[in-house]
Amino acid sequence: MNDDVTDTGAPRPAPDEAFVVRARTLTRVFAAKGSSVTALSGLNLDIPAGRMTALVGPDGAGKTTFLRMLCGLLAPTSGSLLVLGRDASREAQDIQNRISYMPQRFGLYEDLSVQENMTLYADLHGVPGPVRKERFARLLEMTDLSRFTARPAGKLSGGMKQKLALACTLVRSPELLLLDEPSVGVDPLSRRELWGIITKMVAKEHLSVLVSTAYMDEAERCSHVLVLHEGRILAQGSPQELRALTEGLCYEADLPAGMKARHLQARLLDRPSLIMDAVPEGRRVRFVVAPECGKEALPSALFTPPSPLSPTICRAVPPRLEDSFMFLLRHREESVSSMSEAVTEETPTAALSETEAETVIEVRDLVRRFGSFTAVASTSFTVRRGEVFGLLGPNGAGKTTTFRMLCGLLPATSGYLRVAGEDLRRAAAQARTRVGYVSQKFSLYGNLSVLENLHFFGAVYGMGPFALRRRIREVLEQFDLAGHEHEMSGALPGGFKQRLSMAVGMLHRPDILFLDEPTSGIDPLARRVFWRRITSLSDEGTTIIITTHFMEEAEYCDRMLIQDAGRVLALGTPDEVRMQGGDAPSMEEAFIRIVEHSRAERAAKEGA
Repeated sequence: MNDDVTDTGAPRPAPDEAFVVRARTLTRVFAAKGSSVTALSGLNLDIPAGRMTALVGPDGAGKTTFLRMLCGLLAPTSGSLLVLGRDASREAQDIQNRISYMPQRFGLYEDLSVQENMTLYADLHGVPGPVRKERFARLLEMTDLSRFTARPAGKLSGGMKQKLALACTLVRSPELLLLDEPSVGVDPLSRRELWGIITKMVAKEHLSVLVSTAYMDEAERCSHVLVLHEGRILAQGSPQELRALTEGLCYEADLPAGMKARHLQARLLDRPSLIMDAVPEGRRVRFVVAPECGKEALPSALFTPPSPLSPTICRAVPPRLEDSFMFLLRHREESVSSMSEAVTEETPTAALSETEAETVIEVRDLVRRFGSFTAVASTSFTVRRGEVFGLLGPNGAGKTTTFRMLCGLLPATSGYLRVAGEDLRRAAAQARTRVGYVSQKFSLYGNLSVLENLHFFGAVYGMGPFALRRRIREVLEQFDLAGHEHEMSGALPGGFKQRLSMAVGMLHRPDILFLDEPTSGIDPLARRVFWRRITSLSDEGTTIIITTHFMEEAEYCDRMLIQDAGRVLALGTPDEVRMQGGDAPSMEEAFIRIVEHSRAERAAKEGA
């Protein structure tokens, strides 16, 4: 057989040391109950050696499938794929011996200590004794885990687990490092530390890295970016080349007096013929205009009634990679217009009056202990009806414990906690009938279809058959799940799973909706759609309590609470929190400053 072609007759790219990955007409098709799903379709790409390359794209774009093919875990349906000059179909084992792969759910052994996990992975990869000793010392220092080598992995915070996972991935020095969304579910401090480790390893060992990420600021760190969409390459190039796509199209608008940032964003997104994207940013909203509007000045159409901007001050701003990412997706997907069309009738209403905005959650001196460990210490706050309230904090800060107590899933050790008019220490079951809950991890039944999950949970909520059928039709339409009713929920892409979880949580029209990191791991496009829906729910009077590690999402909140080590560090509006962070330029920077300042003070007291 001719070695210049694959088994299917596709041309085989010649090995080239300048590239760690070369693909030609690469296709992967999955069989699915009498039909087929094309995850990758005719990819042609070259990934340069010795550089960091980012792989970005919406949910279901094929990113994880591509990474698994690079590892030899999935074979191409057709086309050719060379990894480190080796054929991925015929030399998978050789490739696996030369690469390191960190999947989204890295397999740490939670009963083993930090040191034991690293030793296990060194054994699996055959790292010799003298090499591993030096390697362990360097990795433990870089990850700041040297003090925790005897601690079981299951007792680490989320951020520490991710750093340990990265250390286990790097116990040997690979020629190619593959990272599948390494910072999903970790706080801004841990994310910064994680990227510091990756950057140092790249510089020291001249690693070639391919990283899949939902954070566009992480993609900006890379020298090469691949935008994947529906299994095809939508665009590729350096961050500078991709940013140029929206040169002259990016603006920011000051908030009109009395208007919330999420309302201005919603009104802008409801003009899809003019606006490609909009996102709150500090006391302003950043937006991208359609290219038809012209690049010379802000189109006058935005200032004509019923304009959301007039008499707002607008100014041009330099483009960012996220602007171009959203521009590419909106320009390509006609269906994306449903983001605004599906909710246009739910345009924000007038704000609730003071008499209407009664307190629906009241927390006073809340404490939760686990043995001698205090997870939450004397926390107090209130939340009003229709408010979007954020619970923020580093991994292990106590926010999830607080969140679970508010939901009635965990009893408080002491303190007063009233939710939806019920004292949770005496009537938790009654309160739970008036709340909806969307967990961080997909917690529905993966072996049931979308429709079967909705019917099951509707029955659990005590809804009658007629009302349930009508409500299911409504949530299928509201959360863009129509047409997917008979798909197995466990096989859905991440964004679809999140929408199904939201649909289930809203089935019984709860007064209060608890969202535990609902956008973790989903792309910016899906996050915009999600927050457009949250804005509508809030305006209809639903109270939203949300935890998130995306600090841009804190800008959507009316108020927020930042915790660390179980204690309240900040409580107030986004403006008030930024001021507490030294008038920080972004919410992420404010968060980092507040947490680091508190930790420095605590360390000084402990050292005194």
